[in-house]
Amino acid sequence: MTILDRRLHAYRPDLAESALRGQVDATRFVDGTPARIAVPVVGLRPRPDDAIGIDTELLMGEDVTVFDRADGWCWIKASSDGYVGYLPESALSEQSDAPTHIVTVQRTFLYREPELRKPYASILSMGSRVRIVGEAEARGNHYVVLEDGKAIFAKHVTPIGTGHGEDYVDVAARFLETPYLWGGRSGLGIDCSGLVQLSMLMTGRAAPRDTDMQAVELGEPIDRAELRRGDLVFWKGHVGAMEDPETIIHANGHTMTVARENFEAAIKRIGWLYEQPTGYRRPIS
Repeated sequence: MTILDRRLHAYRPDLAESALRGQVDATRFVDGTPARIAVPVVGLRPRPDDAIGIDTELLMGEDVTVFDRADGWCWIKASSDGYVGYLPESALSEQSDAPTHIVTVQRTFLYREPELRKPYASILSMGSRVRIVGEAEARGNHYVVLEDGKAIFAKHVTPIGTGHGEDYVDVAARFLETPYLWGGRSGLGIDCSGLVQLSMLMTGRAAPRDTDMQAVELGEPIDRAELRRGDLVFWKGHVGAMEDPETIIHANGHTMTVARENFEAAIKRIGWLYEQPTGYRRPIS
């Protein structure tokens, strides 16, 4: 049988997704059931063990397919990018009415009621999806209200599908100083490929999750001399976006933040450990 990437294909010796029938060996094949992320952010792991590191994260309102539930864990596949892994069953809810709005700021507060002086319930990242059923105003501040009565500043969300502009680099720059987090994909903490993926998602473009996937699938290869705003630079295990021909924006373990850095200086600094860039690509609008 073909050896498939387990990050993107749900298969184990005992169970696999039905779409892989005939491609992998498994005792049982299932279609899976739909579910939706019901917490602000949750880590997706390669095994059902919260002592190991995360591969990526999913945000509130994102849809998944559940293939297995056992011992408080679910084995799922994310609808947005096809990533497969395990997350706590408590992070999921059944799919009901679809989300209507998406968070467009780096992060925002979800208040228990439409009043900024009252305690907040949680913090939502850019890219989180919520269902809005009403509006409210308190002391001149405008809020949108969720089905459970919680509220968000109206200026911090927009209807899904209305877009966030076309310049994903502008979105990436809004994450400057955000802490670096391996596997992170939110305004609370983010890694290099997560920054590229989430920024592109906010401009209506799909992108693979991990650096090696982006280096092969995202856009088209170009030469270093052609670099301009929006082009991507890849190292082994790292990616950054060009803000202009001399400046790169990237989430990195050197500053442990999303940072803006001179491109030539970044090449010299990174080179001692990760050698020279492995490629350059231009995303296709």
